[in-house]
Amino acid sequence: MRKYPMLDMSHPIVQQASDFIFKNARLLDRLRFAHLSGQGSPEAVMQALAAYQNKDGGLGNALEPDIRSPYSQPQGAEFALHLMDETGVFPENLMTGLGQFLERHSNPHTGGWPYAFRSINEHPHTPWWTTESDDTASINPTGSIAALLLKSRDWHPFLKEKWLNRAIQYTWDTVESTDLTGFHNWIHAVHFLEQQTGDLRAAALKTRVDQHLSEPGVIELDPRAGGYVQKVLDWAPESTSYAVQFVPEQILSLHLDHLISEQQDDGGWPISWEPLSSAAENEWRGHLTIERLKTLSSYGRI
Repeated sequence: MRKYPMLDMSHPIVQQASDFIFKNARLLDRLRFAHLSGQGSPEAVMQALAAYQNKDGGLGNALEPDIRSPYSQPQGAEFALHLMDETGVFPENLMTGLGQFLERHSNPHTGGWPYAFRSINEHPHTPWWTTESDDTASINPTGSIAALLLKSRDWHPFLKEKWLNRAIQYTWDTVESTDLTGFHNWIHAVHFLEQQTGDLRAAALKTRVDQHLSEPGVIELDPRAGGYVQKVLDWAPESTSYAVQFVPEQILSLHLDHLISEQQDDGGWPISWEPLSSAAENEWRGHLTIERLKTLSSYGRI
């Protein structure tokens, strides 16, 4: 069963994006586009993803284009799980190695994983990835890793593993008792909430998340706002996203219109930050162009 509607190759937006992707994007993203447009298989995407996996089971090798390190990083695990979720396939070889990596690097005191390992500093990376300490777990990316593993529970036996249960407990404790700041922490709490249903603890978490998302300025409602803001489609990239309920339909429509207008003359979408290099910029633009097509498809615009 397909997770996303098949992209319509006759649509002008998709045609222009296709030209950009096949001219500029890395193999992984060309195969993602082929799968999403019905011209390729999810297994081909997973074969390309496997090339980023190291002997320790983790993923690196610039899978996250702003991290040029060959070494495995927690963010590589999250990035890979998002791609597996996109295809709806969780290959045993990838997941077995990934489970071993996550278990080996789970924080021995709290559970969970750090923002990044200090080994990230040995190779080129954007400034926000510089890491002085890696002995403390972080909600970013632990919340999303736990959420994605919960979402993929039918594909693997990890729910029986102590390291995953400790990561889940760490996430609960963090979102309940910590003053989270910034989009890049809160979005992980939202992803985690999306996989929780039916108990009092989830209800309390929902109350806290709802209160935050309702605060003025947290979800930027002006599609043309500049600066470091997180707009409607950052919080709600799919029509089923949790944050959709906090956005009036008319405002949502304006953001979708603006997203369409941002497609560049070359067919791709731009990044909104200073690129590390021309290679990293092309890799990010290829990835983000597919993400933009997924969003427009999810909301019925293409």
